[in-house]
Amino acid sequence: MLNKHEIIYRDLTQKIVHGIYQKGDLIPSENELCELYGGSRETIRKAVKDLNENGFVQTIRGKGSIVLDLERFVFPVSGLTSYKELDASLHMHSATRVIGISDTLVPAAKFEFATELDLAATYIERVRVVHDEPIVVDRDYLLKDVVTAVPLAAAQNSLYEYVEHDLGLEVSYARKIITVEQPDTEVQDLLELTGNEPVVIVRSEVHLNDTTLFQFTESLHRIDKFKFTDFARRHVQ
Repeated sequence: MLNKHEIIYRDLTQKIVHGIYQKGDLIPSENELCELYGGSRETIRKAVKDLNENGFVQTIRGKGSIVLDLERFVFPVSGLTSYKELDASLHMHSATRVIGISDTLVPAAKFEFATELDLAATYIERVRVVHDEPIVVDRDYLLKDVVTAVPLAAAQNSLYEYVEHDLGLEVSYARKIITVEQPDTEVQDLLELTGNEPVVIVRSEVHLNDTTLFQFTESLHRIDKFKFTDFARRHVQ
């Protein structure tokens, strides 16, 4: 369950994403936000701090928090957001097609950070479709010593929702590598590629809050639909 400052943060991000607060605008003051959301100053400050840390606003002492340019929010790869959460936040109205679920071993050769061989996993392959166009093939390997099985309904809905809400685990952090490669014939067919177009591949090693490794994932993006953007904020020690 989200706490109060997270609920306020999400509502404010929605208002920024949908242009209620536009680039260059000042969001409401602390007093106005306290009145609007019925929250304490501490709660409001936490929500605004999250907006600042994640690049939605720039807070200027004595002036307020100014909305930043949000063009970067196109398939962000630096965070740990599920596809379902991204779809909801950007209102893409996309669809997910589950190609298959099977038992397998993690192909360690694909993942530079895979230090162990013969890791038993549940393999899930899905295609993400936006406006009737297939744009991403997701290949997930959930380690069986952490997640013993994955129901079809979870694959169709959200793996992270299943892991966190149904299994009570906490997804925490990931390491990612981004490359541009030629796809195999299956991916060419799934993404409806007609020539020799390469794809952008984002490979991840995902851990729980207690540092337990539980997932390897490979997202293959159509290069004409992929935009890598990020936001970095300097922290002075």
